[in-house]
Amino acid sequence: MIELRPFSSLGAANHGWLDAHHHFSFGDYHDPARMQWGALRVWNDDLIAPQSGFPPHPHQDMEIVTYIRQGAITHRDSLGNEGRTAAGDVQVMSAGTGIRHAEFNLEDEETLLFQIWILPDSRGHAPGWGTRPFPKADRHGQFVTLASGLPEDQDVLSIHARARVAGALIKAGETVRYDTTADRHLYLVPASGRVRIGQVEAQARDGVAIAGETVIAITALEDSELVLVDAA
Repeated sequence: MIELRPFSSLGAANHGWLDAHHHFSFGDYHDPARMQWGALRVWNDDLIAPQSGFPPHPHQDMEIVTYIRQGAITHRDSLGNEGRTAAGDVQVMSAGTGIRHAEFNLEDEETLLFQIWILPDSRGHAPGWGTRPFPKADRHGQFVTLASGLPEDQDVLSIHARARVAGALIKAGETVRYDTTADRHLYLVPASGRVRIGQVEAQARDGVAIAGETVIAITALEDSELVLVDAA
């Protein structure tokens, strides 16, 4: 099953400083058919204006992965962590038993990001935060794991979930394959470009929900940047 979810069909909320689009029910947007996809609970496509951001607020029992597409985000939390994550790189916050954090765009340009929430494998993990660079050159023509809770994935940002977040860059005409199992739930979003998966064609910022497959082949119709969540 490969289902296209066009960008135009997503929930949306424009707060001035924040222009957000929701692949799944979030905030005032509620669609009972789009509550989650496996353990994937939230995928927000956010544009944050310069010198603005999210003031301190709490989270609990959620794995929150932030993929920066343009600009940068600066993180501060109640554990004393502070850091800046720039375009192409990833940060992970495990909310666990509870954490307060703030996320600000302190740049002079807009920040574009995907914020991805994944349900943890169990409640009550210790909270934590981490960020690291992922050179885009390593992702040309292949998926590279960025964050994962799967035991076979090493040297990545760790999450408390049987899930993986991966990224790839493919040039027009190239095909990249991803092996999976029929019980997994995959969700693919082209950050840029245009791709074909089976008979489905996806534009930049569209979502593609995939289940019941053992391998997916993604062909770039334009140079494309891909983000994939593989969740139980």
